[in-house]
Amino acid sequence: MTKPKRIPYEATVTNVMTVSPSIRRVTLKSSNTEQFTSESKGGYFKFVFTESGETDITGLTEEQKTVLRTYTIRDYEDTTGEITVDLVLHLTNDHNCGFASRWAESVSVGDTISLVGPGKSPYPDFTHDAVFFVADMTALPALSVALAQIPSDARGHAVIEVATEKDIQSLNHPDGVKLSWVISDQNQSLTSTVRQMPWPEGIVDVWCACEFDMMKSLRQYFRNERQVGKDHIYISSYWKNGVSEDGHKVIKRQDLQNESS
Repeated sequence: MTKPKRIPYEATVTNVMTVSPSIRRVTLKSSNTEQFTSESKGGYFKFVFTESGETDITGLTEEQKTVLRTYTIRDYEDTTGEITVDLVLHLTNDHNCGFASRWAESVSVGDTISLVGPGKSPYPDFTHDAVFFVADMTALPALSVALAQIPSDARGHAVIEVATEKDIQSLNHPDGVKLSWVISDQNQSLTSTVRQMPWPEGIVDVWCACEFDMMKSLRQYFRNERQVGKDHIYISSYWKNGVSEDGHKVIKRQDLQNESS
C-alpha cells in the first residue's frame, strides 16, 4: 500500500538558545499548528531541505526531490502553538555534518523552514517493576520527555552519553531513577556503563535510543542476556556513524528484516 504524500508546511523560528557546547535549542511556530498538541511531546517531525541542503523549497517541481531529516519534539506550548527542538551541533568547518546541523549553526529568529509530521513512536507503558533508559545526545530530547512522563514512583536507571561534561543537563525525573552520565571525550563507553549497572529486580521496561552499532550491541544485551521481552522494550538507532539519514534508513530496514527472519 502506498503511503499518502506528506505535504510540507512552513514554520518560523521564534527563538534560538545555546543549551550547551553541543546542543542548540530552536523554537518554531508552525503555519499548521493544529497538527501539534501536548501529546506531540516526545514524538517526531521532519525538516525539509532541497537536495543541496537549502531550506527554501518553494518553486520545486514534483520531479525535484526533497531531503527529510528527523527530529524529536522536545516541547510544545499550547498557548502559542510553538514547538521546540534540540539539535546536536558540529564544528562549522565540518562539511560532512548533516543539513540540519549546518542549519542550526547559523539559524536566527525570523528564519523559515518547512516541516512534515508529527509522528509518534510506540513506547512501553513503564508501569511495571523497574525502568532502564539509555540515550546518546541525539536521543536526549526524547529521553527527557519520557522521564518527565513516567510514574513518579518509578525506579531504575537512565544512562546518558554526552560529548563533554558541559553538555550534562538538568532533567526532570523520578527520585527513584538514577541518572548516570557517560562523557565520550573522557573515553567513557555507553555500552560498558550500561553493562556495569546493577540489573533491577522484577519486570523491567527498557527504552534505548542511540547510534546504530551501539544499538545492536545493547539490543543483544537486553534481549539475549537480560531476557527483556519485546513488549517491554523500545530500542532504536537514531543515526549511524559515517552514514547519512537516508543511508541509515536502508541499513535500519535491512536490520529489522534480519531480526524478524
